[in-house]
Amino acid sequence: MTAAPIRLLLADDHPVVRAGLRAVLETEPGLLVAAEAATAEDAVERAGAGDIDVVLMDLQFGKGMNGAEATARITARPGAPRVLIVTTYDSDADTLPAIEAGATGYLLKDAPPEDLAAAVRTAAAGRTTLAPAVAERLMNRLRTPGTTLTRRETEVLVLVAEGLSNQAIGRRLHLTEGTVKSHLARVYTKLDVDSRTAAVAAAAHLGLIRR
Repeated sequence: MTAAPIRLLLADDHPVVRAGLRAVLETEPGLLVAAEAATAEDAVERAGAGDIDVVLMDLQFGKGMNGAEATARITARPGAPRVLIVTTYDSDADTLPAIEAGATGYLLKDAPPEDLAAAVRTAAAGRTTLAPAVAERLMNRLRTPGTTLTRRETEVLVLVAEGLSNQAIGRRLHLTEGTVKSHLARVYTKLDVDSRTAAVAAAAHLGLIRR
């Protein structure tokens, strides 16, 4: 008796990427691309239909919900499909929210086709696959916890990198300006820097935020 195929949902806002993923995965025995979604909102809705085993989820979808938010909504449901992040981004600011949201695996789009297929099967079995760069960074975080940024510190620094003032960052994150300054002070200490520009440069070099 033949085992039922692993049914996949491809969630990415670029049609060319979805076509590429479909072309790779449909040549693999036991894998079936059952649906596609061009927005995170559509992915959440389609994943809830009950006929998907693994969602391949991008992180950025332009306007609206992002991939980490969609992952959290999908995985919060009972009997939810597994979510495998497939993206171009490997900074802590990208990987940590996605993993915290319940992603089973995290792969980069430049992974070889055989690694992608293997990651899908691993995710379907409920086990974790991490891109080597992501796994290494997570290990480094565990080895040197004193130098890693908290999620809130990372959020503040990402907005600093976008050019926002402390006041604007406070409004965006619903924090007081004083709290933003406190977060930045801790960031400066951890990264051994003394300015916003140096903090952004050091964090990007360490892979804590996206370049």
